[in-house]
Amino acid sequence: MLSHKKSLNILRKTDALLEGHFILSSGLHSSKYIQCAKLLSFPSQADKICKSLAAKIKRKFKKIDLILSPAMGGVIIGYEIGKILKKETIFCERVKGKFTLRRGFYIKKNSKVLIIEDVITTGKSSLECAKLIKKAKASLVGFAAIIDRSSKQSLKIKKNIISHLKINVATYKSNNLPKELRIIPITTPGSRFIK
Repeated sequence: MLSHKKSLNILRKTDALLEGHFILSSGLHSSKYIQCAKLLSFPSQADKICKSLAAKIKRKFKKIDLILSPAMGGVIIGYEIGKILKKETIFCERVKGKFTLRRGFYIKKNSKVLIIEDVITTGKSSLECAKLIKKAKASLVGFAAIIDRSSKQSLKIKKNIISHLKINVATYKSNNLPKELRIIPITTPGSRFIK
């Protein structure tokens, strides 16, 4: 298991932990952004974190048939965890703003599905994925992420969530920004708004 300190060092070393003024895919504002794509662009560093997360998943969820990830952010982490756990792994994509399964992917009825993301802030993407599981008459065993940066106020998922690392970072609605954040230009790094 990687310690919190070592994990943060890996995030900083790979430039995955950014500072500034960000609008997250949830629409909330933050002074920090975790860009897991940067972490995952260094496979030898990401491997340590993936193995640690996979060990936690094995302990928490006894039976998993399938791993489902939201594109884009969850695709690589889903694949890596699927490889470690020897589980089939698929991803969903946005078509006209809604997650759908494409590329011949499907969820078997009654299968036990784990949703894996890179970062969870509100859980909105994960909950959108969960609708696909329900529609397929399969069961959702839980949620996993490299980083859980949610707060009790922001998180829409109420149970069965695990992460490699919990990072507490304040988030703000646009009408309630602190002065120090208002004076920094905004960056929108996520993929939700890509057309």
